Amino acid sequence: MPEFAQLLQGYRRFKANAYPQQRARFDALAEGQAPPVMVISCCDSRVDPATIFDVEPGQVFALRNVANLVPPFEPGGGLHGASAAIEFAVRHLRVRHVVVMGHGRCGGIHASLEGPGLSGYDFVDDWMRILDRAKAEVLAAGPVDPQQALEWAGIKCSLGNLMTFPFVAERVARGELTLHGMWFAITAGQLYVLDTETGEFGPA
Repeated sequence: MPEFAQLLQGYRRFKANAYPQQRARFDALAEGQAPPVMVISCCDSRVDPATIFDVEPGQVFALRNVANLVPPFEPGGGLHGASAAIEFAVRHLRVRHVVVMGHGRCGGIHASLEGPGLSGYDFVDDWMRILDRAKAEVLAAGPVDPQQALEWAGIKCSLGNLMTFPFVAERVARGELTLHGMWFAITAGQLYVLDTETGEFGPA
């Protein structure tokens, strides 16, 4: 298993180099964490937020899932992994910023555009239903690039869903929390930031 062996080799390099170089940081983090930022990003292997933002351990609380989606606030039955992470970050860690970062050529968005039952996935199709309304609006507008248009619309949808969480809305209203939308163009290595006033994405 050469792929697994590479993981162990990477760990050994980390233990021999990065760990002793940052020993003081790791010792401090062992006592607790206080990241000021939460990043909600896709679990796609090509868009690691720690790499894109060049952050060190302890600086970012990360939630990664298919298509960087935030479900609406639903406290009823079911398993709510994404909601639990958001609750922990906002209520316990008291992060000051939440960033929803999408990316180009997202497989989850592609599956959504293919439609339920056509992508061949069970759990992905159900998860991507979070975007049903946004997808309908995007397709009705007839964009030249539906994939990118839905990637951008998905970020806005997740930001809107974040505001359905009472503890998020309360902290935003008090000026204690700010929400941000970003999109990473993997082909160009360019980060785009959502202007909340105009609703448009522009280069960082």
